Amino acid sequence: KTISILNLKGGVAKTFTAANMAYELYRRGYKVLLLDNDKQGNLSKAYGRYDAESVAPITRLLSGEWTRVTELINHTDYEGVDIITANMSLFGATWNLTKAEEENQIERYKRLVQAVGGNYYDYCIIDNPPDIGINVINALEITDEVIVPVKLDNYALEGLDIVAEQIEDVKEYNPAIKLAGVLITSYQNTDGESAGVEWLQEQGVYNILGIVRYSKKVAESSFLQKPIYEYSPCCGAAQGYKKFVTAYTGKAR
Repeated sequence: KTISILNLKGGVAKTFTAANMAYELYRRGYKVLLLDNDKQGNLSKAYGRYDAESVAPITRLLSGEWTRVTELINHTDYEGVDIITANMSLFGATWNLTKAEEENQIERYKRLVQAVGGNYYDYCIIDNPPDIGINVINALEITDEVIVPVKLDNYALEGLDIVAEQIEDVKEYNPAIKLAGVLITSYQNTDGESAGVEWLQEQGVYNILGIVRYSKKVAESSFLQKPIYEYSPCCGAAQGYKKFVTAYTGKAR
């Protein structure tokens, strides 16, 4: 199953969600391929595989300049979690592809799916930037389900509607894509945020996949490039991601 983590708002814990969802899947025995689809390369940094100097594997994937899939995939420190890394070179490839008049502009990542097949990885998780560039359209073209991390504020629901509209547009060339639901992140049990959760539930439009509580340990674990559960297993955020993945997969660890 290919999952895109997407929100057109920044600062909602997209990368943190991708990194920790992959770790939680790994803890349940699943094999995971991560695609860092953001030129900032934060997911690559989270798994200690960021390389600022060379042309990034995700750039080669988007531009079609690769022969064997082994050229693109990096192993991480976790057996069963691999990653296709990104850096700023992705910006140039995105720009060049946008200008090109080629027919298969939105099918660049499909070649990866065909090369890997469904035999080795159980999940592919794509960390997307907060925009709908040609690299994101390529990601959505191979996506089964979209998960939208959301911080509950005045603009959260507006962002949700825009993502939902984009997914509907993408169905033209990927009819199977669907919005799995929202993951509420950095949740603090204030009256306002509690009301936000209630409102979402009452609307019945967006499935709430989980609620991850705010924790100071999140920033610390990111700085040390460690999954939150490894760094501080008892904190609210670690428990939130654990429960979310258990509910999502139906498999506890």
